[in-house]
Amino acid sequence: MKQEFKIIADLVEKNVRVLDVGCGDGVLMEFLKNNKKIDIRGIEISKKNVQKCIGKGLTVIEGDAEKDLIQFPNSSFDFVILSQTLQAFLNPEAVINELLRVGKKAIVTVPNFGFWKVRLHLLIKGTMPITKNLPDEWHNTPNIHMCTIKDFFNFCNDRQIKLYKSLALHNEKTSPINNLNLNVKNLSAELGIFLIENK
Repeated sequence: MKQEFKIIADLVEKNVRVLDVGCGDGVLMEFLKNNKKIDIRGIEISKKNVQKCIGKGLTVIEGDAEKDLIQFPNSSFDFVILSQTLQAFLNPEAVINELLRVGKKAIVTVPNFGFWKVRLHLLIKGTMPITKNLPDEWHNTPNIHMCTIKDFFNFCNDRQIKLYKSLALHNEKTSPINNLNLNVKNLSAELGIFLIENK
């Protein structure tokens, strides 16, 4: 189980309704269902992954979050989770707006393109870096809107989105992100985990 998923699980309260957007093969959903006793559903674009989820007894629909979140009523979930998928959308801002419409709170994780190893790779080798959280090459990556922890933090502040909790993940260790340490965390963390809600 990825450390990122354990942190997400800690952020989700018990006995709530949760939607996992881009739920993949359902690893996080299964963990939350079994350990937090919550009502969890998923939406996933890959037919193969949807079948894996259904095989595990999970409630998942096949769909493209960018087009299909609109079918869910306002505040129909307590939490909406978007794990390392935001950068793959054509219009990330519209997706964030939909997450915060459908859910009372949203948990968003972003691979940090500002991580020092990524910067160093680009500086020295002059090619797009490949890391644990960014495993694909430039030509076959689904990522079209790369962002840093600082980008997402500023994005939320600029749009009056409340950063309920902001965490930096590096080497399985988490630490809080705030205005004072933002530049340091942007350099030293591989992943940003944000619990957000509308103000």
